[in-house]
Amino acid sequence: MRVRMPADVEREDKILAGLTARQLLIIGAPAIAVWAAVSGLQDVLPLPVLAAITVPTMGIAVAAALVRRDGLGLDQFLLAALRFHRFPKRRVTGIPAPLELPSWIGAEPEPLPAPLDLPLEAIGDDGVIDLGSHGAAVILSCSTVNFGLRTPDEQAALVTGFAGYLNSLSTPIQVLVRAESVRLDPLIAALDRAAPALPHPALQSAATDHADFLTGLAETRDLLYRHVLLVLREPSGQGRHAAATVKRRADDAIRALAAAGSSAAVLDGPRAAAVLASATNPTRAGAAPPEGLAAPDAVITGPETLREA
Repeated sequence: MRVRMPADVEREDKILAGLTARQLLIIGAPAIAVWAAVSGLQDVLPLPVLAAITVPTMGIAVAAALVRRDGLGLDQFLLAALRFHRFPKRRVTGIPAPLELPSWIGAEPEPLPAPLDLPLEAIGDDGVIDLGSHGAAVILSCSTVNFGLRTPDEQAALVTGFAGYLNSLSTPIQVLVRAESVRLDPLIAALDRAAPALPHPALQSAATDHADFLTGLAETRDLLYRHVLLVLREPSGQGRHAAATVKRRADDAIRALAAAGSSAAVLDGPRAAAVLASATNPTRAGAAPPEGLAAPDAVITGPETLREA
């Protein structure tokens, strides 16, 4: 038996008149308040005044319940804007909250950064993310599958392989598709370095022209690529038990996704830290990805040991 499922599997159930319980609550509560106000004030205020008060109120309630953008309702956007307005805009990691200046100082300093409270405690070199009392997690990078160019039999085999992996799951997983900026600077620099060493002038001219083309493309287009991530979390257990369990689940996922035509690999510690860092600041423009940086809790040593004088 085959059942057609909607693309949004987290869609809320519709209860009455095609509305969800959340939408009915958003519309129903103001409607009851408006009805009570009209019933109590209809003998005191004229009808145009009541209409000027109640119609905008119900319009805002209906818009908050029904208007959606990017899969989110207007009420959710309003709550997110309220949280953004209330919470600090600048956060720092690894240090406690900075002390405020004494009251006897007349200066008016800028708002101090607040500590960044992430749900993770450490990232191991093997990519296991320690979530403390919430277990452990790993992040896998998965390649995409060209489904449209496959024959019907190949498509059926890929769907069967992916369905087999989904049916084998005993705990939830997270599939995250991110759009990241493509940086062509390293490729352009490599072409500029390699062009003079090519054995023929035509090859040198072709390399230079291609570097110029990439330069113009980077300046005139916002280049993006899709990065598919699979997040596995082991909520039960702590320490080594949770880490061993989630790594075993990652190995099972790699083998199962290979049958579906997708190559998956566990991100090591630095790459996992880079993904989390870019997720906290996705609008960073022109900055190099922090893949070369050490993990927050890593011990950094110099390239050479100090010698006694």
